[in-house]
Amino acid sequence: MNLRQLYYFKKLAEKEHYTIAAAELSITQPSLSHSIAELERELGVYLFEKQGRNIRLTKYGRFYLTYVEKSLAELEKGEKLLHELTSPSHGNIDLGFIYTMGAHTVPELVQNFTKVESHKDITFSFFQGATKSIIPDLKNEKFDLAICSYVENEPDIEFLPLTKQELVVVVAENHPLAKYDSIDLKDTADYSYIFFSDTSGLRPLIDSLFAEINIQPKIGCYVEEDTAMVGLVSVDYGISIMPKISSLSHYNVKVLSINEPKHDRFIYLASLKNHYISPASKAFKDFALRYGEKHFL
Repeated sequence: MNLRQLYYFKKLAEKEHYTIAAAELSITQPSLSHSIAELERELGVYLFEKQGRNIRLTKYGRFYLTYVEKSLAELEKGEKLLHELTSPSHGNIDLGFIYTMGAHTVPELVQNFTKVESHKDITFSFFQGATKSIIPDLKNEKFDLAICSYVENEPDIEFLPLTKQELVVVVAENHPLAKYDSIDLKDTADYSYIFFSDTSGLRPLIDSLFAEINIQPKIGCYVEEDTAMVGLVSVDYGISIMPKISSLSHYNVKVLSINEPKHDRFIYLASLKNHYISPASKAFKDFALRYGEKHFL
């Protein structure tokens, strides 16, 4: 049994005449007769019976037709949706990104991308998380693209720089360090930290900064997400080192620039190497990298 036989069967059921059905299918009548005979042989039942010069469905043919019509309708629907998903002008992009990219970077990219006339009908599905949860989902193809931190030992993933963030020390407004505008990281050694958990893609960089100055930070607690971190800092539960995000201005905290050690914190656009990427996803990837190079880096 093959798809062509099912289309032939459906057409013959509609026309109830071999010659007419064959003409509409653009095949010969013997070819249609042979195809239907093969289908009946596979099913082990007669689907048609003669009625004068025409034919009609048997009881079993009518029963089978309902399932054939449903099946072909679903296949046609799937084909239509697949074309829409992979269309360069109507596709959908599954985009994963780390929490700090949700306030400005991703909205800015999407807004400017969809302003392009050929992109205005492309849609997005958005997912947020920490880098260590985003990477497995990217590898399992839950996401087409991801905006996250760089991760070592991921040879199947391409990481391309998209933007960068400044790391800052954040303290409560009434904290002793709040009198400063900038600070060397070594001068925070006496204070308890609210630290990013191991799932954060930022942890390796922060750990390396403390290792560079040969200091083991005092860690009071771990969190995964930036807003939880700054909320705890605002009630003086500890100090933190974190990206300089816009929402910091909404809390009762003081933001201190880090003088030493010097650092670069890059955010990357990640995608699977040697994997098919839909035209819409490819268009967004190319656009994001060009936009990032011009406006973010």
